[in-house]
Amino acid sequence: MHSALTRAQLVHWRTAIFTIFFVTGIGFASWASRLPAVKIALGIDDPGVGALLFVMGATSLVGLSLANIIVARWGARRGMVATISCFAFGLLLAGIGVEVAHSYALTAVGLGFLGLGLSSTDVMMNVEAAAVEQRFGRTLMPLFHAFFSLGTVAGAGIGVAMAAWGVGVGWHLGAIAGLAIVAGLVSLVYVPRHEAPTADGEALSRRERFAALLTVWRDPRTYAIGVIMLGMAFAEGSASDWLTIAVVDGHGEKQAVGAIALTVFSIAMTVFRVLGGPLVDRIGRVWTLRVLAVAAASGLVLFIVAPTFPIALVGVALWGAGASLGFPLGMSAAADDPQKAAASVSAAATIGYLAFLCGPPVLGWISHQIGILSTLWIIVGLIVMSGLASGAAKPIAGSKIGTGHH
Repeated sequence: MHSALTRAQLVHWRTAIFTIFFVTGIGFASWASRLPAVKIALGIDDPGVGALLFVMGATSLVGLSLANIIVARWGARRGMVATISCFAFGLLLAGIGVEVAHSYALTAVGLGFLGLGLSSTDVMMNVEAAAVEQRFGRTLMPLFHAFFSLGTVAGAGIGVAMAAWGVGVGWHLGAIAGLAIVAGLVSLVYVPRHEAPTADGEALSRRERFAALLTVWRDPRTYAIGVIMLGMAFAEGSASDWLTIAVVDGHGEKQAVGAIALTVFSIAMTVFRVLGGPLVDRIGRVWTLRVLAVAAASGLVLFIVAPTFPIALVGVALWGAGASLGFPLGMSAAADDPQKAAASVSAAATIGYLAFLCGPPVLGWISHQIGILSTLWIIVGLIVMSGLASGAAKPIAGSKIGTGHH
């Protein structure tokens, strides 16, 4: 148990989880930033890249399911030793596949390990972040997710520099794999060993933790929180994958302008994640989600119908700000009950990540039929749905987080 942690130990724990969010963000973006070089090195076309991304997506879904079992069996701290190692090994193997072996199959295997390790680490670091948040007694989850966003910005920036300097994909991904292993495993030293408590403060037995895994899937609140996260995950994921294409194909701008739009979106999202905690503690989790759903929906509508590009950019900023907190606050809401936190966060994450993984290819298929800007109206509908479900994020009795009374 970790009931007797000092203030310094709590701060070290929080910093450790911040670091893991940041490092996984760097790792994720490092691979994505080198896709043009991967295409050339392996001699593949867009469908070939799509197949690689599908492998990563498929193993990510397996990783989400495994994370539940790993947390119940060994706890998040011990589990992350294995999953961060798996993630780093996948990065290294993908780099070797691209540059040394020039093997499509080996690259695919590497991406399989990458997807498996990244998604299961993601669930566990959110479980730990929720536990830290409960101990501090104030909303911190958006800030944890801001560190992941900062990591993706850093990872993309490193990728641009590596490409500009002509550094090979193998050396680049190998170095990032080394960083992930060292930073991840050093951070875990500062994560306390702890179990989910029962009502009387005792640690849950392993059998009780497995029972909790099944119970949360029968709880309507799990699905309602999942709806909040689903809508906002689509809002966030669609921007990452389709915003640049929508700027170029939909609004007729140059590719560099598309990159500017994505940068504006990322900055707006990151800034609001940094500022989000105090806002939630002021007005409460439910009202924050409602206000931001209105901002995201109106921003996206403005982007779709904008007559000029500067107006579209204002829409992009609103879209990014509005989409920023749905996912972290959904995680926070899922963790309100410490007894079921690990199981609930895993379940909510599974629903949310389905949107991240399945959303881009589905949107791509639809946009091929009706055009990219018309397709984005579907996202507007999902954001509205997310806003209407916001009441499910109301803190449960006894929770100190997200009530708005700070």
